[in-house]
Amino acid sequence: MTPAQNSHSIESTLLSVRLKERIVRGGPMSVERYMDACLSDATAGYYPSKQPIGAGGDFITAPEVSQVFGELLGLWSYAVWQSMGSPEPVIFAELGPGRGTLMADALRALQRLPGFIGCADVVLVETSPLLRGVQQETLADCGTGISWRERIEALPPGPLIVIANEFIDALPIRQIVWRGGQWRERCVRIGANGGFEFCDGPVVASESLRRDAQLQQLPESSILEIRPAANATVAALADRARQAPLAALIVDYGHEATECGDTLQAVSRHKFADPLRDPGAVDLTAHVDFGALKDAAEAKGLRVYGPKPQGALLLELGLEARLEKLCEDATEEQRDALVSGTTRLVDPEAMGLLFKAMAIASPDIPPPPAFGQSA
Repeated sequence: MTPAQNSHSIESTLLSVRLKERIVRGGPMSVERYMDACLSDATAGYYPSKQPIGAGGDFITAPEVSQVFGELLGLWSYAVWQSMGSPEPVIFAELGPGRGTLMADALRALQRLPGFIGCADVVLVETSPLLRGVQQETLADCGTGISWRERIEALPPGPLIVIANEFIDALPIRQIVWRGGQWRERCVRIGANGGFEFCDGPVVASESLRRDAQLQQLPESSILEIRPAANATVAALADRARQAPLAALIVDYGHEATECGDTLQAVSRHKFADPLRDPGAVDLTAHVDFGALKDAAEAKGLRVYGPKPQGALLLELGLEARLEKLCEDATEEQRDALVSGTTRLVDPEAMGLLFKAMAIASPDIPPPPAFGQSA
């Protein structure tokens, strides 16, 4: 074990102790509170204390698979900016920018197009000091200034274009379980062996659930997942849209409509892990409910486009033409890597179908590229 791994193992143990102390004092904690602590604890949370992305981390995201992903999202952003009337300045923001790879690729593509870079205020919304440092290194030679904010609400005012790739899936979820004809909060407690285990918590009033979640004749133990932090993100976007034009592209893995199922998962070293072991040391995510996102956005007066499969989005944005261009001057080894990476992005058996894209926009701007009309 390396010194860094040993240090994080110690921090994970300390976080486990603190979580158990909270449970002893206050009783079982909700899945939402547990997930939030594991991911965001200031000293031992997963994101503040680890570099999770890449071959040496725990998982790989689309920008790390192929440069074409970020380049095409950059071109998407340029077309959106033009549809807004090419406002100056424009805020170009990314939520949860990982190692900064997507933004670096997007800005490289945008450098070749007139006007945008000169008037764009590029802002990364990132809470992890460790990842901010990595992003600074990645974007050191990007050709424009970069600034950082911890919250979307702190973005500068003005017309706004937002990219959020694999951001929503890492926001904490509530899980509620159908038990004996009632919804109950799913919680985490200390088991007989001293580890963490799931348990049923307080009854949840059905009036607090989304309309289509009030399901009848459910199988016993059915689990419904709700993501309050995603609704808060949508609300922040809606507040911005009331002040100036806005468009956001959300790319993530999940399902199109609300459905029951336990999708909470942990990943460590590119393998699935137990979400209740090693808090803070493993990545915790859950599928995105795009149906819930759509409802939340439309309720706030925003226009929603999609979701559509990631593969379809990238192909309509010109993936094949971009791949052909890149291969022209590439070595055989480079061509193989380019073809392999882009295939993974669009292959229905890989990322092409499970990952989906949804655009959310002000009602007064045209449909974004690859989204012909609102859903």
